[in-house]
Amino acid sequence: MKRAIHTASRPVPGIQWGDCPELDEREGARGQRHASAGMLPVLRGLQALVAAVRHQLELWKNLPLDGLLAQQPDVERQLTRDGLTADATNRACAFVAHAARHTLGLAAFDGQLFATLAMLDNRLVEMATGEGKSLAAAAGALAGIPVHVLTSNDYLVTRDAERFAPLFAAMQLSVASVVEGQEHEARRAAYAKAIVYVTAKEIVFDYLRDRLAMGTSASTLRRRADALAAPEQPRAAQPRPVLRGLCMAIVDEADSILIDEAQMPLVLSRQGDGVAQRAFLWQANALSGQLTEDQDFLHLRAERRIVFTPAGKLRIQQLATRLQPVWKNQQHREETIAAALTARHVFRRDRDYVVTAGEIEIVDAVTGRTAPGRKWSRGLHALVALKEGCQAEPELETLAQITYQRFFRRYIRFGGMSGTLREARGELARTYRTRVVDVALQRPSQRLQLATRFFADDDARWQAVVARVRELRGQGRPVLIGCDSVGDSQCLSNRLTTSGIDHAVLNANFDTAEAQIIASAGQAGRVTVSTNMAGRGTDIHLDDEALAAGGLHVLCCQHNASRRHDRQLAGRAGRQGQPGSSEAWISLASPRFGADAMSRTVAFVCRSFIGDKAPYPGEVRLPGWLLNAVLTGGQRVDEAQQARRRRALFRQDDEFERGMSFCGIQE
Repeated sequence: MKRAIHTASRPVPGIQWGDCPELDEREGARGQRHASAGMLPVLRGLQALVAAVRHQLELWKNLPLDGLLAQQPDVERQLTRDGLTADATNRACAFVAHAARHTLGLAAFDGQLFATLAMLDNRLVEMATGEGKSLAAAAGALAGIPVHVLTSNDYLVTRDAERFAPLFAAMQLSVASVVEGQEHEARRAAYAKAIVYVTAKEIVFDYLRDRLAMGTSASTLRRRADALAAPEQPRAAQPRPVLRGLCMAIVDEADSILIDEAQMPLVLSRQGDGVAQRAFLWQANALSGQLTEDQDFLHLRAERRIVFTPAGKLRIQQLATRLQPVWKNQQHREETIAAALTARHVFRRDRDYVVTAGEIEIVDAVTGRTAPGRKWSRGLHALVALKEGCQAEPELETLAQITYQRFFRRYIRFGGMSGTLREARGELARTYRTRVVDVALQRPSQRLQLATRFFADDDARWQAVVARVRELRGQGRPVLIGCDSVGDSQCLSNRLTTSGIDHAVLNANFDTAEAQIIASAGQAGRVTVSTNMAGRGTDIHLDDEALAAGGLHVLCCQHNASRRHDRQLAGRAGRQGQPGSSEAWISLASPRFGADAMSRTVAFVCRSFIGDKAPYPGEVRLPGWLLNAVLTGGQRVDEAQQARRRRALFRQDDEFERGMSFCGIQE
């Protein structure tokens, strides 16, 4: 029978929900997470609930920790009996907030309570900072729901689990963390805890391994049918999943996972033999070196794509005439040589990938971090390795795959938070059927947003950046500089070193030292050069001298495809009411200024207005409103295109999944 998932539902592994509860879209639960109006139909309702939580906190304000914990059985009984109704959730939220004050010294402000209640009601929350996700996790665990708290990297997983361990221990809630490299049984033990901190990537691969191991038994309904068909099979012989289902998720930095990485296929694979395939790719690499740009192929730089000319197709046919039969298929040979040309001309070292210990490691375009274990498909990874003189690994055989778009729709309860959600609220509602609510800043922002500056080329910009850094450092202010790529960050680092400016570099080559670099980035006069790794995760704590000098200054040298990414980096300054400032310096040599006819025209005109009287040599002297209009206009176009691609991919996945048979599993 199809049933709606009411917002007060309390999904717990057992008789009612099955061993591994999840929203099975093929069994009719599609899109029914918000089937009822919910306990928070409007923001006014949220504010009323915050007032109710405050009232309960007032009743308990004089209770010592022991007295408060004596109330826990009653709170849990109400949650078990009623589920996550308004009254039960209010008491649970007040209980957790009061326990946090006793154990961690954290006095929850209204914005944190607001965020906690919203996430418990399956909402996404835009807020600058706060511990709302862990308070929501504790309240969910009090109801007996297995809770997954998902964050962006292993460092934050471990840090947050340890930071909130005293709170969970006081409430006798077990907590664990799952990180890369953890053994199978250790993972099983971790997921058995009430609250688990884990990255999205790790939990998705654990989910895929479970489904692969259980085969056709991955469906709850199928498992029950199998048990009825073969009751004599001992339970110990049946596959045991590592996860306990997808009951409740609290997602940190939600837009990064749900939007920026939504299309990325997470593929569980194994190595094949690959001897013949490696020989084929080696030949493709050699043949690609015999083709001439503009004559045999076109490099569409704005689209990062290779297109063959008619002469090029004929040339490939001639080159392949005396090769093995596998080269007779026109489509196959052209696709493979196009991949070889992409490896040669499109993908760049220290932007798209880094070479570490003789291996190619992909640099995630969103996070700026390396993505160990991730491989480009269809021979592209091996072709990049051949270009760099590395050992080409065998092609991988795909066993199972899924995207975040499909995975997160399977959670029965689902909430999250980020500082940059509003631009994507429509897409989040359509894809994940969850609404975005805004939480006002606890303290008014003091961040000063300076005008964007434009420069004729990279050389002029880096020269100006060095002068600007020297000026700000002389004032005693810490400076964070955001760069587009590993290569750009290394180039600027070399300029700063030549100028005698001490600094730290945070990019994919130094990601293991991220915590230490970020921890010291708020010291007076400290200069940190970073890719967009610096836009996420941890706060930069300023010392007293830095605060007195005017706070952190963020210098954005990134030409981001999304306005959200601009806000992420700028938002590192002036947090929690502290002083700070931000500005963006854009080079007209950026590939994005060739992405469309308007930007190419503006870039051409701008180069005619390089002013001798400008504050910095090579700076463009045109009205800022014009240049900003072109910049943000291009970003809006990019955002719309990316949203259309994600929507098309989702529809394709959805149609494919609708066609699955009852007994089959295909991710």
